[in-house]
Amino acid sequence: MRNGALLLTLHLALVAFAPGAALAKDEHIQWADVRGIIQPLGVVGTGSGAVTGGGAPWSTTDGHVDVNLDGGKIDFDVHGLVLAAGNSIGTRAGIATVKGTLVCDTTGSLTGNSALIDTDLVALDEQGNAHFNGAVGAFPAECSEPNIAFLIRTGGGAWLAFGAVRRP
Repeated sequence: MRNGALLLTLHLALVAFAPGAALAKDEHIQWADVRGIIQPLGVVGTGSGAVTGGGAPWSTTDGHVDVNLDGGKIDFDVHGLVLAAGNSIGTRAGIATVKGTLVCDTTGSLTGNSALIDTDLVALDEQGNAHFNGAVGAFPAECSEPNIAFLIRTGGGAWLAFGAVRRP
């Protein structure tokens, strides 16, 4: 009887940790930093999901992004997001709100278009700091593709910063 219980326990442990076994966990994508746009007017994404960058370089001092694909949530922080050129250099240049945008399937390999998932607009304070943590709804099939980017955008849509140093 004791050997039977031991074998059952061993069998359950092997099944639970076997490759391909379904484990109860949320799939997260993280970026360890947030950096400002270097090349003005740079484009990220494809087709109707293409996003054009702002017309000048921007810089940041810090940031992070965490996307929970299973839970439909995005959490981002950006610090020191300021203009890096022109007469308003070192300021937020009048930009008072920003949003986070997940660009799924940047190459358009699934449908020919990237999918854009936006957070709500959040305040960008005078020092260039902003934070969002909340639900954005279910992610489309394009978010299962490996080519995913995260952008910080103005309310008008131009991107100013991006998630850097991705951690799958």
